[in-house]
Amino acid sequence: MTRSLALSLGSLAMGLVVLRGLWNGEMAETVAAEAIGTLIIFMGIGGLAGAIADHLIRDGVEDLYRKRVKWFQNGVAELGLDDETQPTDQGTTQR
Repeated sequence: MTRSLALSLGSLAMGLVVLRGLWNGEMAETVAAEAIGTLIIFMGIGGLAGAIADHLIRDGVEDLYRKRVKWFQNGVAELGLDDETQPTDQGTTQR
């Protein structure tokens, strides 16, 4: 996610600088230098934003997963199912 956001944001900024240069009739050398500088700056911003978003999403998913596992474990404990009696494929219990 970090790299894709950095690339997307950097490419978008570079494209906008190039379009602005074409629209205003600026020299290609000036536009290229500005576009490359803008690409680098916005790739940094996109990388930082992507890293933050990736961390927040991973943290949220992990939290939900841990809550779900805890809920399942509590349900198994309430039903009295434990590791000593496990159902087999034929429907009988094995000790």
